[in-house]
Amino acid sequence: MSDGHTHVQEFFGARAADWDSRFPDDGPAYAAAVADLGLREGDRVLDAGCGTGRALTPLRAAVGASGVVLGADLTPAMLQAAVRAGRADDGQLLIADVAALPLQSHALDAVFAAGLIAHLPQPGENLRELARVVRPGGKLALFHPIGRAALAARQGRQITPDDLRAEPNLRPLLAGSGWRMTSYVDEDARFLALAVLDG
Repeated sequence: MSDGHTHVQEFFGARAADWDSRFPDDGPAYAAAVADLGLREGDRVLDAGCGTGRALTPLRAAVGASGVVLGADLTPAMLQAAVRAGRADDGQLLIADVAALPLQSHALDAVFAAGLIAHLPQPGENLRELARVVRPGGKLALFHPIGRAALAARQGRQITPDDLRAEPNLRPLLAGSGWRMTSYVDEDARFLALAVLDG
């Protein structure tokens, strides 16, 4: 396991038990972002870096009983919190690194990723791995329940020009990974970049 993986597991593992109570009002933002992803009944979707599984319930509602919902996370304590919250009923949970997913190529219709991109050790390669598991024409949602400026303020820092989530940085990063950005929203209330897999 790389040092980056160990750091991510330590960071989120220490916060897993009270993660949902720290951000109790995020539910509607998750539901709205899932709605914007435009899933259909029967679709197969991955919540990449699912954490405590806050997106699993709206994802299940979007794809229905005939769809497939997977939640993958590197941190066992986060997945345990998802189970305690009853969210394992809405999707299959996998302890997995999004940089090397245990999924066949083109297996999915979409990927939902909340707060993930800032924790990717090699964003271009990691976004290519997400592209590998999605069919051509499939979708990607990069989401955060608050925008870049609000998140920076919460963390006591300034937004820098090299922020991966800035549109001038994110659009070419996605393009170099096979994704074409179709929508970009960065407001205080949410961040949401939508992309489609070309090919």
